[in-house]
Amino acid sequence: MIADEWADKQILVKCGGFSSQLAKNVTEEVDGDPLWGSRFDATNPVAVVQTHLDFLRSGADIILTNTYQSSVEGFTKYLGLTQDEGIKLMQTSVALAHEAKQQFLRETGVEGSATFPLVLGSIGPYGACLHDGSEYSGNYADQVTKEELKEWHKTRIYSCLSAGVYGLALETLPCQLEAEAVTELVIDVNVKTTFWVSFQCKDESHLASGESFATAGLAIWRLVKSRKVADRFLGIGVNCVNPQFVTPLLTSLIGALGEEDRPPLVVYSNRGEIYDAGLGEWTGTGEQVAKFVPEWLSLGVRIVGGCCRVYPADVLEIRKCVDSYKLDP
Repeated sequence: MIADEWADKQILVKCGGFSSQLAKNVTEEVDGDPLWGSRFDATNPVAVVQTHLDFLRSGADIILTNTYQSSVEGFTKYLGLTQDEGIKLMQTSVALAHEAKQQFLRETGVEGSATFPLVLGSIGPYGACLHDGSEYSGNYADQVTKEELKEWHKTRIYSCLSAGVYGLALETLPCQLEAEAVTELVIDVNVKTTFWVSFQCKDESHLASGESFATAGLAIWRLVKSRKVADRFLGIGVNCVNPQFVTPLLTSLIGALGEEDRPPLVVYSNRGEIYDAGLGEWTGTGEQVAKFVPEWLSLGVRIVGGCCRVYPADVLEIRKCVDSYKLDP
């Protein structure tokens, strides 16, 4: 739920697609890299800070750390790092986000330890680190157990928390099993952090895995309420989905909730293009995300932004939509 300390910001704007913008700040290829943007925490930290700043200067209230595709296994295989060095690099990613925040605060004349902008740790799915596009299929859901998923996610979650994030974005989750695993893990960690849970969906009603989004979202909300952690739950939603799918998806969840109290909703779509794992690039033509924002806000979305291929200029348009939107009293 929305914390008292930011009650005056009833709707928050999240940054856009980090690696999409990062590609504009480096000379190397980003899409198709087995570490995606995470490599640049090690090889070009200046570009990482610049990318965060690009979104902050465009009106983002929330930036996510560049850890979506970070893993000790990946860092060992592709960067030759030890386990300890891999953990340190994840913590460095958090530090780079905070460095950008502090530079932005200096630019805007804010002194001291301001709450905003928020820095959240990006916790992408297991499938992202397989580097085969399976976060868009969830085809590993029947090959791993919930406990195995918890064990795999633990290192990155603990690394982000130990480095000092405001909360965690459990994102692009393609199946209910993984969503339940990471939610239970975050609920049970010693650090009582805020978090949201966001799914990847293949159409207007189904997760990437083919499961019902409404069923999965309802299960997560009931888990949050049963474990009495709604006070630190930032919301349920969807990300890196076609913006045309968002309203039907949210409507299906609202319908499944019936008379139950509603969770906050989170949306950060892509442009509607399709990621071709074989080519390692996005194909098709996209939509202007901002034109969908008023409709999403009317459904109860309180954190809104962009994912892949959504750039700072798009975030600025989303910012304008949010600033002009009038919530019912």
